[in-house]
Amino acid sequence: MKKIVFTGGGTAGHVTPNIALIDRLQKEGWEISYIGSKSGIEKQLIENLGIPYYGISSGKLRRYFDWKNFTDPFRVLWGCREAKKLMKRIAPDVCFSKGGFVTVPVVRAAAKCKVPAIIHESDMTPGLANRLSMRYATKVCCNFEETLANLGGKGIHTGTPIRKELFEGNRLQGLKLAGFSAAKPVLLVVGGSTGAVKVNQAVRSLLVKLLPQYQILHLCGKGKMDEAYQGLEGYVQLEYADKEMKDFFAMADVVISRAGANAICELLALRKPNILIPLSANASRGDQILNAASFEKQGFSYVLQEEAVTDESLLTAITEVYANRQAYIDKMQESPVGDATEKIVTLIKSFTK
Repeated sequence: MKKIVFTGGGTAGHVTPNIALIDRLQKEGWEISYIGSKSGIEKQLIENLGIPYYGISSGKLRRYFDWKNFTDPFRVLWGCREAKKLMKRIAPDVCFSKGGFVTVPVVRAAAKCKVPAIIHESDMTPGLANRLSMRYATKVCCNFEETLANLGGKGIHTGTPIRKELFEGNRLQGLKLAGFSAAKPVLLVVGGSTGAVKVNQAVRSLLVKLLPQYQILHLCGKGKMDEAYQGLEGYVQLEYADKEMKDFFAMADVVISRAGANAICELLALRKPNILIPLSANASRGDQILNAASFEKQGFSYVLQEEAVTDESLLTAITEVYANRQAYIDKMQESPVGDATEKIVTLIKSFTK
């Protein structure tokens, strides 16, 4: 039986692409193990799948002062030791890493144990964890062609694996779940858990102008619902969605979203006309700005920088994208990125022959 170790953690975006690959490899009879942090979001997500999960010590490399900067290096060193022991015990044929600081010891351990390591970079430019891991990696998969120049000859343009269930959505079921009618178009607003406040405020300030024409499903993030808008006809706010997401995507005519790499790749795969509001450089390393710029250049998205968001600019964006939604769909259908899951599974298999 062929064996693989997956790693990735810190955010759901570092786990869900792994889940798409796990689903495919499980059906082909692979023995799958997962190495993540001892208490990160990845632990719950993977254990819910019944996959053997091993937690190791991990730390974060911060660019700002924090007392943990003095202790985390020791956690990372201990994590390297734990990862190497696990790698020897599991003896996988290949290791796949989606990123996050917990993955650095795992990829390093794979190299030390002579296990081929494949890592995946979602953003336009590699994050710090993947930059540290790259020297130990055999291959580096990426979302954007522009990223290949930064991958030291190890890069492969694959796209991001998308959860299979997202393609199985039903528009009528989505309308039923939201309590909407089929008579008016639907805006889906995905604020996200981080940095959602600006998007949430912008959408709510426009409700009076939007609701005569659109129905709005607003995923506003945990703890960010506003009771003042509960019960407003045509406007539904939820903290988040899980299994319902496939149906919510299916019913959406236009999506307003941040520009995280996994989020925009899902929009591309589902051919959803969209408005991207990337996190500002003040709140991030600027990766969302670069992601959004690439999608705008290719004609996949309308981009509105956070600093430029006003009632007028957002209303203009929504009006333009809805009116020209078929043009955006046509551009997305021309995308050369095909089935990323198939491409990456083929790559993984190439190291087991």
